[in-house]
Amino acid sequence: MTPANANFVEAVQASFQSQNVMHLIRATLPVVEAGRTEIHVPHWDGIEQQHGYVHGGVVGTIADSAGGYAAMSLVPAGASVLTVEYKLNLLAPANGDKLIARGSVVRAGRTLIVTQAEVFAVEGPKETLCALMQQTIMVMQGKAEK
Repeated sequence: MTPANANFVEAVQASFQSQNVMHLIRATLPVVEAGRTEIHVPHWDGIEQQHGYVHGGVVGTIADSAGGYAAMSLVPAGASVLTVEYKLNLLAPANGDKLIARGSVVRAGRTLIVTQAEVFAVEGPKETLCALMQQTIMVMQGKAEK
């Protein structure tokens, strides 16, 4: 996949840094490539639900953002992206040392981009697929982020 913005890495990282929710959940964005991103979140008590697993809302948040930033990596400078729909299947408890959401572009159109994300619970060297998401992103041409 070919990015339309030569500075897509910087644009995606700047957008990520401006999302307060990513700071709130202690997320990082260690991978930004054309059509692909990864978001990592440590497992800590502030994001747990009543059974001690990472809350499904946090799992959905990082899946949504990983897919959205994978899409953003392909749009022109001066454009932004917005999720218009996603479907999330929770497959296993989000339990481990950290979560990794891997987002990728399935099909990039001029107006709509379809992405997917897999979220893994990581315990030592073992990764367990805990969620799978399919998403539709709208490209907002000429509408930069605030």
